[in-house]
Amino acid sequence: MSYLETAGRIAREAGRMIHSKMNSDFSTEQKSSVFDVVTEIDRASEQLIRQRLMESYPEHGFLGEEESFAHAGELADRLEQAKTEPFIWIVDPIDGTNNYVQGIPGFTVSIALASYGELIVGVIYDPCRDEIFWAEKGKGAFMNGNPIAVSDAVELAQTVVGTGFPSKAANRQAVMTSLQEIAPQCRSIRSLGSAALHLAYVGAGKLGAFWEYGLNAWDIAAGVLIIEEAGGRVTDTLGNPYNLSVQHVVGSNGSVHDALLKPMKPIGI
Repeated sequence: MSYLETAGRIAREAGRMIHSKMNSDFSTEQKSSVFDVVTEIDRASEQLIRQRLMESYPEHGFLGEEESFAHAGELADRLEQAKTEPFIWIVDPIDGTNNYVQGIPGFTVSIALASYGELIVGVIYDPCRDEIFWAEKGKGAFMNGNPIAVSDAVELAQTVVGTGFPSKAANRQAVMTSLQEIAPQCRSIRSLGSAALHLAYVGAGKLGAFWEYGLNAWDIAAGVLIIEEAGGRVTDTLGNPYNLSVQHVVGSNGSVHDALLKPMKPIGI
């Protein structure tokens, strides 16, 4: 079984598990702020994904959101180390936990594989819609087996643009500041509650672009590859090429990218 097939199988298994427990009585805890929460289902999903990956590839590295949060001070070093590793899986067990806690559709399982810092596999599964997006380096991007491509919009006025609202106050303010300039220029704004889902939708041409501040590799790695393989462009908010350490991200169909970069606030990249 290929890396892509393995990732897809595991994403579906984890997605079915979290979806089945969506309305159960699970515990919720605060993480970095009142806006940032984790559930016991997040941890169970990450444990399942890690176990399945290590069964198939015991020699590979693993970077999961919940495990990494417990060692937050080491994350920057871990991401630099990841750029030197032959294989590392980058996992968000539930991207969109706030949606999940509230019983709102729009949460995903995101699994990416990087080799020496280069993304080579990306899978995003939306269990509520049973939609799975995937890409493999050099082989295009797909949704439920059908090829996808970014939108053909040539200006922001033709696009619906996605964004999110980060847990840290400075990043949230940066989104609000840029939103004031972007909103009047585009057709509409959407905030779906999952960065991975936003990025998948850019790859599928549902959104023309997406930006957000204060994300991490597990939020965006799979979606970055999906956009790039669908013909789009991903950079940081200053226009620099994406790498695993990027936290402030812009993904688009490429044609509207520069227009979206203009109002971005340069904070702490």
